[in-house]
Amino acid sequence: MKAGPQASGLFRSNLSSISSASFSRSPSIREASIIFFGTLLLLSAGLIIYSQTRAFSLDEGFHLLAAQLINAGKKPYLDFCFPQPPLSTYWNAAWMRAFGDSWRLPHFLAALMTSGSLILTAEFVFSRFPVSEWRFPAAIASAFMLACSVPVVQFGTVQAYGICLFLITASFRVALLMLDRKSLSWPLAAGVLAGAAAASSLLSCPVILVLLLWLLRYNRTGNRWIKSAVLILGAVAPFLPVLWLYCKAPGPVFFNLVQYQLFYRRYNWGEASAHDFDVLTAWVDSSPAMMTGLLAIVGVLFLRIKCNCGDRLRAEFYLAAWLAAAITAFLSLAHPTFERYFLLAVPFYAILASLGMYTLAFRLGRRERSFWPATLVILLLCLGLAKRLFDDRDSYTWNDYQKIADKVDQVTSRGAPLWADEVVYFLTRRPPPPGMEFSYSHKLEMPPKLAASLHIVSQSELDRRVKAGAFQTVATCADEDEIDRLGLRRIYSQHAEVSDCEVFWDKR
Repeated sequence: MKAGPQASGLFRSNLSSISSASFSRSPSIREASIIFFGTLLLLSAGLIIYSQTRAFSLDEGFHLLAAQLINAGKKPYLDFCFPQPPLSTYWNAAWMRAFGDSWRLPHFLAALMTSGSLILTAEFVFSRFPVSEWRFPAAIASAFMLACSVPVVQFGTVQAYGICLFLITASFRVALLMLDRKSLSWPLAAGVLAGAAAASSLLSCPVILVLLLWLLRYNRTGNRWIKSAVLILGAVAPFLPVLWLYCKAPGPVFFNLVQYQLFYRRYNWGEASAHDFDVLTAWVDSSPAMMTGLLAIVGVLFLRIKCNCGDRLRAEFYLAAWLAAAITAFLSLAHPTFERYFLLAVPFYAILASLGMYTLAFRLGRRERSFWPATLVILLLCLGLAKRLFDDRDSYTWNDYQKIADKVDQVTSRGAPLWADEVVYFLTRRPPPPGMEFSYSHKLEMPPKLAASLHIVSQSELDRRVKAGAFQTVATCADEDEIDRLGLRRIYSQHAEVSDCEVFWDKR
């Protein structure tokens, strides 16, 4: 979508409004453009580099394995258990079909999408910040708040999080344009983007509801009810493949997307409440999260009490506040929940935190010195991220699992039954035995007929197969107690320790 002359003029006027309060001399439009977009480019490059070196999540194994199975002709729900909406998986499958099924390509795409969210967030602050002298430093600070968020760095570069970040930020930006326009293309586009995020991860579901309520509350041109209907229609469109699969097999689709999420996620989960409490208070131990959150609270107070920015601009910042609050509340109710889930709210916290940074500087008598408050915030964010990444320097990476996969390939005949993590199946390009595509499903104990219809193998059935010697090779990162419980050392005569995991082969 090309920007019109008015938008272009506004962008140039924003650049030219950067004052000498931010620098020792007023930069030209060209200099400001180079600094602003150069900074965003460097942050994006950092995310991409991390995605290709250190980024790893064990859970991404079943996402990538699902994409690999789709390219082999199988369908989620109908042919294997996959308790996730499938859009991002089909997205990865399409790219992998074209360029090969390496983990590097999905990582690159996720980092690229996260970078897109970063750019949309920073540009919003730059073009909308109510104090012209602060637009540049506030925009740069908001970019660092997103790029230095630990969950964003560690998980925005893997799985569906990257594409969800981009889609919900893009839906936010498009939604800003639909209030004063009669054209129904804007609410349709906002709905499609928000719906695509939810069709990639159910964690994004609150965005659709917030956009709908915001449209009903603030719409100024055209019939709000027709616009709302179009928004909902757009949000449903990305779920059409799911509806098609539902028509093919209603039971498995309903189980994966509804029953599993409501009833089975916590199945056999020990101290889920204590775990959730630890997650919801984890921000206390994270200086980037604590600082961004506290600044966002200050920003909301400034918006309500002190901001002399007009109803239109106030409404736009309110939308960011609504999205931040709704996403946080929704993710807090997930049981169990995880720290990484909350990265979806970070762009909106960063927008509000830029207001909070200005408010505190104003209260401390530093209103005319925007460069130093922003520099201090950026420095603290970078130090907090660096410490967390240093503490996690010994965590598993794809290279560790590649060594396990290489060992499995060395000792296992092609086509022989293998029990391993989804990551190993993906790396070795070996299809898992039926019912073993999603390891968490082994926790579920169901009647055999129902389990078979849902493509689930229970842990008791899996134990029986192991003890019966059904697998030529077992690769596991379980602890010694689990290995002893399964009797793997008695069943197999050969084993090797690889990357702190064990590979067993050669049945006795």
